Amino acid sequence: MKAIVTGGAGFIGSNLAKHLAGLGADVTVIDDFSAGDFKNLKNFSGSVIAQSICQLDWDKLEAVDVVFHQAALTDTTVSNQTQMMLVNVEGFKKVMAYCVKVKSSLVYASSAAVYGNENAPQREEGPLNPLNVYGYSKLVADQIAERSIKKSLIPIVGLRYFNVFGFGEQHKKNYASMIFQLSQQMRAGKRPRIFADGEQSRDHIYVKDVIDANVRAWESKRSGIVNVGTGVATTFNRVIEILSETLNLRLAADYFENPYSFYQNETRAETSLAWSLIGFSSRYSVEDGIRNYFASLYGIQTPTAARIK
Repeated sequence: MKAIVTGGAGFIGSNLAKHLAGLGADVTVIDDFSAGDFKNLKNFSGSVIAQSICQLDWDKLEAVDVVFHQAALTDTTVSNQTQMMLVNVEGFKKVMAYCVKVKSSLVYASSAAVYGNENAPQREEGPLNPLNVYGYSKLVADQIAERSIKKSLIPIVGLRYFNVFGFGEQHKKNYASMIFQLSQQMRAGKRPRIFADGEQSRDHIYVKDVIDANVRAWESKRSGIVNVGTGVATTFNRVIEILSETLNLRLAADYFENPYSFYQNETRAETSLAWSLIGFSSRYSVEDGIRNYFASLYGIQTPTAARIK
């Protein structure tokens, strides 16, 4: 298999690129390193093109079997609407045009942000009500993909990621998962800070499951847009309990008022379409994912972490 991974120096992209290369695929990473980190690719054996997807001359690239499009501006607090739309929509159009030209499959990263505060579980066929320009940019990309799917030009699968966490996100710092940020606070001896009253919940999905979803989407040769989550919502209070058990630390939560008007109170994926379309169902619970993650990140071994690889 010949594959391109855009955003391949980023969190999910680097995990995916290394996984594919490990399977023997011929992988090319495209990343301008504006948000990614070279450290994520130190063990990557494929090719790297250090350019923006918006500026790259796609006509000069050789044909591949599949493009895994992970590149995006993902900071949900960005208020520059032009910048967000240029990267996430116009960049997406360039990637899709290349795929149609060379007749490659396209697997791309969408987001649960398209749902906004609609009632959980969020369903692919349900209301879409993004709360910020990031969510809107992902909705527009989904609409573009849906129009192409109707024309049956190439196999296209959009993956609406819920709250992804795992090894390789460290460079994102304040924009890394809350699981990573809370663990950092606790390891520094600080009380973990969360919005009052801590009962907001998220469908936290481990990055190894997300990589599996991408591979299955490619292998399915089918088209559609599906949720990539566990189907289980976990409160932030519960996340702190899991971290306390895993890190062997006992620090009470430090609650503060939520300053964001566009905050999602609960995310929980309806997962039946992902199973029927691409055969994906998550393997890791949030507890097992956290334990496995920190076995890699901090060298903390637990019986569960040792068992699940």
